[in-house]
Amino acid sequence: MSDKTSDRPATDLVLEYDLDAPPEKVWRAIGIAEFRKRWLPDSQLLDSAPVSTVPGEVVRYRLQDDEPPHLESLVTFHLSPNERGGTTLLIVHGLSDARLTQPQATNDNRLTLMRAA
Repeated sequence: MSDKTSDRPATDLVLEYDLDAPPEKVWRAIGIAEFRKRWLPDSQLLDSAPVSTVPGEVVRYRLQDDEPPHLESLVTFHLSPNERGGTTLLIVHGLSDARLTQPQATNDNRLTLMRAA
């Protein structure tokens, strides 16, 4: 697995593929809307524009489940050339829905003892 996965939450789904296609061709398939729509239509995205992009290297999209509770997630595609002239594609799919974060306790739940004067 790539070093890019070491600081990911355990709940993230991380997939890594070595592809025979050069990075430029893979980038066209995931980073250019006209090509991306063939395998990931706009209707499956929360917003058709990427959340962030580093051209030729990284693109991130926001998705939303089509079934209740319609959770939101971020899918990030990392591309890098591999030693065989192809591409290593790292896909990180992480839930980002605010409804999943638990509020932190405002106290530490320890018993407070008072001393008599």
